[in-house]
Amino acid sequence: MDLKPGMLAKSKAGHDKDCIYVIIDVKNEYVYVADGGLRPLARMKRKNRKHLQPICSVQADCLTDDAALRKVIRDYIKKG
Repeated sequence: MDLKPGMLAKSKAGHDKDCIYVIIDVKNEYVYVADGGLRPLARMKRKNRKHLQPICSVQADCLTDDAALRKVIRDYIKKG
């Protein structure tokens, strides 16, 4: 699966297992993710792409601020 900025992804490994993030940037085998809370855009987390499971049903349009990231993740959790 091709990971793209704006997609939601679930962490499969690490101390943040099962956390939902928005993909901000993709560089080679690493993906930079943020959730707008513990991981704001100013402190993105670098994850190995093997440790992420993409959520294809949701695509975030606005990646400009942390409040928008939190809203997208919150809406996905409410819907599911």
